[in-house]
Amino acid sequence: MRHIASDESISLLHWYRELGADNSSTLQRLMTLLPQAMETELTDRQRQMIHMYFYEGMNITQIARALSLNPSSVSRTLHRATQRLFRVLRYAV
Repeated sequence: MRHIASDESISLLHWYRELGADNSSTLQRLMTLLPQAMETELTDRQRQMIHMYFYEGMNITQIARALSLNPSSVSRTLHRATQRLFRVLRYAV
């Protein structure tokens, strides 16, 4: 999983690595809940950017060009979206 660099953001993958030994069932639950959380918790724009960044492998500059936005707006939106998903999913798994 790619990680958006920020002092305060923690990627979900890093968080699960810290849980210890065999976390396959927890990871499976996370992967089951992630699409639903993305659908219900994120705005359309956030969902679009998350998809472009994580699933299509585009970087922030490429996303900004594709959507005619400033790269800082893309970065800020991705950060907020990943933080929102982290907050929602950490209690669900």
